[in-house]
Formats: sequence, structure tokens, C-alpha cells
Amino acid sequence: MDTFAVSVGSGLVLPNIRFNKAIIIAFVLAVFQGLMPLLGFFAGMGMENYIKPVDHWIAFGLLLLLGIRMIIESRKPETERRDFNPLKLTVLVTMAIATSIDALVVGVSLAFVRVAEQEILRSILIPVVIIGCVTFVISMLGILFGKKVGNRFGKRMETIGGFILIFIGLRILVEHLWF
Repeated sequence: MDTFAVSVGSGLVLPNIRFNKAIIIAFVLAVFQGLMPLLGFFAGMGMENYIKPVDHWIAFGLLLLLGIRMIIESRKPETERRDFNPLKLTVLVTMAIATSIDALVVGVSLAFVRVAEQEILRSILIPVVIIGCVTFVISMLGILFGKKVGNRFGKRMETIGGFILIFIGLRILVEHLWF
């Protein structure tokens, strides 16, 4: 869900994005979403206690900063704008981390499920591949949707995209703190 929303936001701010550039965004989001559970799995014992209490704050902070930046950039006159560019490596990696940090905790949790070494393939590697593939498809669809909507509604959609990112961050925070 978070990755789809970030992808829609990317399509909104890049309404003329080409297919090969969309693949880059979707691929990076998919790799992070897929590898975070694997990273968490191998980080394993003892890490859950350190990551779980702050994962929602990290995701919230990153999405809040990205959202505010998008909103500020959308308000500037065209001559002063330094476009929010999801293809810029630092922005792309920040989006990828923000949307996949909870997957890291899932991986840590999976490490606590005692499995035999021969079961590791089934218990973590297959889900990692499935998560990555599904995320890639969802991201591509989100970018396409954002691109279509952005072409119709113009610059205002960048502001809306910023608010969407902030809302996702708030949702993550609220879910972890109260539910």
C-alpha cells in the first residue's frame, strides 16, 4: 500500500516519465521491499527489540520530510523550482527505505520462528522473491496511474502527492502507536 502510494506520487511529479525510468523506480522500490525482510531475518536475534520501537518513527519522519519537500517545491514559481525528482538517487533510496522499514521488522520476526537450515529457502527466500515481484508490479501500476492523473490535473497534483506521503507517514505512526 505504501509503495503504491509513493509510486503514484512519483508518477504525479513526473507526468512525462518514460517506461525505462519507471522501471528504475519500481525496481529500486521492489529490491528494498524484498530485501528488507531478508536483512531483518539475518540480523535476527536481539534486533527486534531495537528496531520495532522506532521503525514507525523512522518511516514517519522520512515520509514527512519527502511530503513537505514536495509541497514546498510545488508552491514555488517555475523559475525558482528545484523539482522533487523521484529519479534522484537520494530521493529514491529515501522513499524505498521509508516504505520498507516495516518489512525489516517482519524479517526479524521471521528469524524467531525456529526453522531447520533446509527450511530457510522456503521460509524466507521464496517470500522475498514474491514480495519483490509484487512490489514491482504494484509500483509500475502506481506510476502509470500517477502519470495519467498528473497529466490531467497538472501541478496541483504535486501538492496532493506531498500530502499523500505525509498521510501515509501519519497512518504508519498511528497504526504502530495505537493499534
